[in-house]
Formats: sequence, structure tokens, C-alpha cells
Amino acid sequence: MARQTSRRNFLGLSALGLAATVVPGELVRPAVAASELTNETSNVRPDISIWVTSGDERFAAAPKATWRPASGMAGNDQLRLNPSVKFQQILGFGGAFTDAACYSFNRLLPAEREQLFHELFHPSEMGLSVGRICVGSSDYSTKLYSYDDGEADPDLTRFSIAHDREFILPVLRQARQANPDMFLFSSPWSPPGWMKFNGTMLGGSMRNHYFAVYAKYYLKFLQGYAAEGVPVQALTTQNEVDTDQDGKMPACIWGQEYEIQFVRDHLGPLLASSGLPTRIWLLDHNYNLWGRVVCSLEDDKLRQYAHTVAWHGYAGTPDMMSKVHDVYPEVEMHWTEGGPDYTDPGYLTDWCKWGGTFSDVLNHWCRSITAWNLALDEHGKPNIGPFPCGGVVTINSQTREITRSGQYWAFAGPARTIELRLANMVASVPLKANSVTTLAWR
Repeated sequence: MARQTSRRNFLGLSALGLAATVVPGELVRPAVAASELTNETSNVRPDISIWVTSGDERFAAAPKATWRPASGMAGNDQLRLNPSVKFQQILGFGGAFTDAACYSFNRLLPAEREQLFHELFHPSEMGLSVGRICVGSSDYSTKLYSYDDGEADPDLTRFSIAHDREFILPVLRQARQANPDMFLFSSPWSPPGWMKFNGTMLGGSMRNHYFAVYAKYYLKFLQGYAAEGVPVQALTTQNEVDTDQDGKMPACIWGQEYEIQFVRDHLGPLLASSGLPTRIWLLDHNYNLWGRVVCSLEDDKLRQYAHTVAWHGYAGTPDMMSKVHDVYPEVEMHWTEGGPDYTDPGYLTDWCKWGGTFSDVLNHWCRSITAWNLALDEHGKPNIGPFPCGGVVTINSQTREITRSGQYWAFAGPARTIELRLANMVASVPLKANSVTTLAWR
């Protein structure tokens, strides 16, 4: 189980709360010892709502269970409360508002888009509350672009976010209308080509003598979005710092010493002097780079500006995030990218697989889970890169029919049921293959 806090108050919170998702294989009747409750009347009600995802069932309601006093040792069919054990607070769940996703949403008629956004983002429905924004083009874009294309422009005289005004900014404003507590963070795939050794946004690496200019470029993006009514609460310095994707898509390698130098000496101080409350998240890449994170956080000055890590789930295992937590327990964690391929035979039905992934992510200290593209078409497009990713939802390019992926249904459990008032809990329950049970305390 997990506890959720208001996105509006999230930045000001420092104390740890709880996050632990239970993935049992059977419907269970919890047992709780009265001696374990610090306040028996505060948040404990007799009824426990239960939903099941198993076989053909997708977030299906099951018979309710009730609390009863524990007797003796906890059995395998019991959940036992332990208020003395607290984990992290949960920010929320969501997906990436890529250029491609916003283009796909724009294919819908206004009434259709409003209905889908109510389903995805409104607190009474799915309640997705975290969104990722691309700073310029990603591989899932309608074209390759930055906010300052052309020859070298160190004074940023050409800087403009005009491209984003067509689809991206209107979609973000509409999503925020559906959920005013939407938390947005941004990630760049590449600086403008003239800031890099290879002169293009496709692959390559950054020239460090442009660090100060790039920090101003990022600040102008944040200020431009704020002026459009879309403030951004957090940012990562680079999507997937450890690869240039063979030059086949917007990408940029950032060596560890470059990331430290950029955040510590340029971006961090500039954001602090600007007065913007935007927070800096490090890495934005795979679990198996946990050692790099530990070494980066050894820099005391870096930690003045950045004490949060963003993770992807493509290489390594979730337990590697706990290796960072063991050394720096005060550092926050967020899972910022992962998604299905539309070519996968299980694309529409693998909700149990994604449910297990989300459970592992939460059980290893992450405070949010953000999927990759929120929406794409039936061919995984628009796409200027080499990968066959699918959206959380598919919007057919011809019929506008909306199809919900297995990952969508995996979000249905935690996004709809994890809430602030959940009691702290540990669990001992049997696992059963291809079954996920979510229990919600209200």
C-alpha cells in the first residue's frame, strides 16, 4: 500500500511517509493487532474495498473484506499493520506529454479529447497527476527541432518556444484543467546542435564551453512555459545520460563529470538566482547506473542544488535503486520512463506484468511512476527514432478509436487507490502467477 500527498504541497515536504504496493495472488482478509494501532479511530474503517486484475478482469471490483483482531502469529492469508514502519510519500502517477503524444491527442474532436482527459486525469477517475515534458525534440516528435536552431547563437537571440504553442501547450493546459494538481517535470533529449561537437541534435556530446549558455537556454524554456500558464516543477538535466543512441535520434552523452559541473557550477546557481522553485533531478537513466549516482552525490556542492534521482527501467533491476538509498537515505527517487512496444503480442493484455513492475518500483523507494508516451497511433507514430514504442493509449489515425494498453490497466490500480489516508502497512501474503490484487483503505 502507499500514501499519497497533494502535488501542491509535495515540494515543501521533507519527512518520509509510506509507499509499498502489495501484490498478492489471492483475495485476503487482513488481520490487525490492536496493539499495533497508534490511533484506532483515525483512519481505520471496517470495510476494505478490493479490486482484482487477473485473467480477463481489469481492475474488477471484488467482495469487500473487513478488519478483525489478530490472534497469534500472522498467517499467509493475512495483512498486518505496523505503524512504526514508514516508507516514502507518493507524488503520483502519469506519463510523458511528448510532441507525438500531444499531436495524437489533438487528432480527437474536442468533445472526445475532453472525455478522454476526464478519464485519464480527473481525480474522480484515473487521476494521473504527473507529466513529463520534452525540452525540444525527442524521438517521439513530429520533426527534429530545438528552441534555437541554426548557426551558433550564444546570446540566444533566436530562442523561441513557438513550436510548442500548436499542440503541446494547449494539451498541457487542458490536462491541468482536468487535474489542477498536475505535477510537471521536463527533460531535454539534446541541446541545439551548435552546442555539440558533431553540430547536430542526433547523438554526440556537449561542448563544455557552452554550459553557461545552455543553462540560460533551459531557464528561458522554464520562463517561457510559466508565461504560457504551464509552470514546470522539476527538471532532469538530460534524458538518458549514458547513450547517444548511435546518432539515430535526438540524444546527447553527458559524462558524470560534465553533469556534476553543469549542475553544480551553472544550472543550479542560475535557477537559485532566478527565484523559480524548479527542482533538479539527476541521471534520468537506467537502474544499472546506480554506482554513478552514488559517486555524483559525494559532491557536497552538487547536493546543494540536486538531491533527487530519476530512473529508467530498461537495464538493471529495481533493487539497484535501493543501493543509492542505503548510502543516501535522504535522496528522493522517481521512475521517469518505461513503456510497452506496440509490436509486443501482449501490448493490450500485459497489465499483470506492468503491475509487478510498478510494485517493484514503489518497493524500492520511488515517489512517482511516469510512463513513456501517453498516446500514439496504431503504428507507434509520430516517431523520428528507431524504436517501436506504444502509447499508454492508442488513438487510431483514421478512425480516432481509443485503445487502452495493458500498462493503462496496470495504472488503474495504484493511480485510483493509493491515497493520503492509507494506513502504514507491511504484508505477508502468497504470490500467484499472472495475478495482481490491489486493496484500498478508505
